[in-house]
Amino acid sequence: MTATKDPPQGAHAPDLEVRHRHISIDGVRIFYREAGPADAPVVLLPHGYPSSSFQFRNFMPALADRWRLLAPDYPGFGYSDTPAGFAYNFDGYADLLDRFAKALGIERYALYLHDYGSQIGLRLAIKAPERVAALIIQNGDIYEDELGPKYGTLKAYWANPTPEAREKLYEAVSEEGFRDEFVGEIDERLVERVPPDLWKLSWPLVTEERREIMVGLMEGLKENLGWFPRYQAYLREHHPPALIVWGPQDGFMPEGAARAYLRDLPDAELHLLDGGHWALETNLAEIVALARDFLGRVYA
Repeated sequence: MTATKDPPQGAHAPDLEVRHRHISIDGVRIFYREAGPADAPVVLLPHGYPSSSFQFRNFMPALADRWRLLAPDYPGFGYSDTPAGFAYNFDGYADLLDRFAKALGIERYALYLHDYGSQIGLRLAIKAPERVAALIIQNGDIYEDELGPKYGTLKAYWANPTPEAREKLYEAVSEEGFRDEFVGEIDERLVERVPPDLWKLSWPLVTEERREIMVGLMEGLKENLGWFPRYQAYLREHHPPALIVWGPQDGFMPEGAARAYLRDLPDAELHLLDGGHWALETNLAEIVALARDFLGRVYA
């Protein structure tokens, strides 16, 4: 029988548990995950397509001893409401993220920018640059000349938006389409690290209304290209401390899309990982170690 010792009097183990909560913002019920002390520096985690705050489920407790991490589900995704009349576009989601932070009393934060979350987070940063302490950038594209080959289907639709071309976008919003997003491009040896829960659990939450919202966001990416110069100008003007962690096995955002950030953030740290778009699934330990070091210096 092994004896155990009680912790020293007054000592407390850090609370690393993730809380699963809801908040009402202008009558819209928003689900979010939270971890870490209420008075700790904040890391705000806007999610990407086709996931939800679920994508940060492992990252959050790994940093919860020193930081407060907040990850909401957007309206129309995950466990949040899908209200009629909401602006289901990048402006609407950026505004929602802003109101979410204000509702929780968050005045300053680091932003984790990934996939659609990079478009939403950077619009928030442009709106309130004084609130941004730092950026962690992980497979979030803002350089049109470095878009990968998987943009081909979208570009074809933008050039000729026929009903037949739109049907291809619609077909991609499916369980098989979700699976391809998560494991369709990475090396076979990495596939077993990616849990099927990512598509098996998220697909049943996709109603016909939500499916149309997702297709609409794909259509909206064309207009979003016009924001790329604005994102770049924000980086040049404000020089936020930045950590770039990137999985180059990514048909939408290959290695060049990561290196392009150095044009506007020449002092940023760039780390190329042995992974793809969903590197938090395949390279979690590496990203956690890099983020802990980086945030520790930002919030020193």
